[in-house]
Amino acid sequence: MQLQMEDIGAGTIPGLASANTRGNPMGATELSALLWREREWLELLVFKLEVQQLLLTAGRSRWVERSSREVEHVVRSLREASLARTLESEALAEEWGLPADATLRDLADVKNQPTWSDLLSSHLRALVELADQVAQLRASNEQLLRSSLRSTQETIADHQPPATRRDGDVARFLDEDL
Repeated sequence: MQLQMEDIGAGTIPGLASANTRGNPMGATELSALLWREREWLELLVFKLEVQQLLLTAGRSRWVERSSREVEHVVRSLREASLARTLESEALAEEWGLPADATLRDLADVKNQPTWSDLLSSHLRALVELADQVAQLRASNEQLLRSSLRSTQETIADHQPPATRRDGDVARFLDEDL
C-alpha cells in the first residue's frame, strides 16, 4: 500500500481509521493499540526471518526468494504501522505538554500519567527486545546468504575448464556482488 501525503491527515493510514478528522488526538488508548499492532508486526517479522533462516540452513534455496518477498511485505507493513504510531505519539506528546518530537521513552517517563507510564514502558521494552531479535536474525541470515553465495560460486568455478578459470575469480565476483 502506497501512502500519499494527503492520506496522512485523512485518517486513511492503517491503524488511523478511527482518527478524528478535526485533528484531535486519539489519545493514549489509541497509541497503546498502535504499539500492540507494531509489536505484532515485529513478531511476524521475527517469524518470517526464522523461517528464512531454516530454509537457508536446510539448503532449500527454492523457497528463499519467496521468503524474502514475505519479509519485504512485513517490513512495508511495519513501516506503515510505525508511521501511524509516530503520528499518534506526536499528538499525545502535545496533549501531555511535551514537544511533538518526544520519543516513546519520553512519553513513558511522564510522571503525572503513572498507569500510562507503566504501559508505555512495557511496550518500549517489548519493542526493543523484538528489534534486537530482528537485528540478530537479519545478521545471521545475511551471513548464511553470503556463505551460500560463496559456495555456489566456488562450485561453478570448479566446473569451469582449467583454461578459462583464474585463481581469485570466485572471491572477486563474490566481493563485487556483495
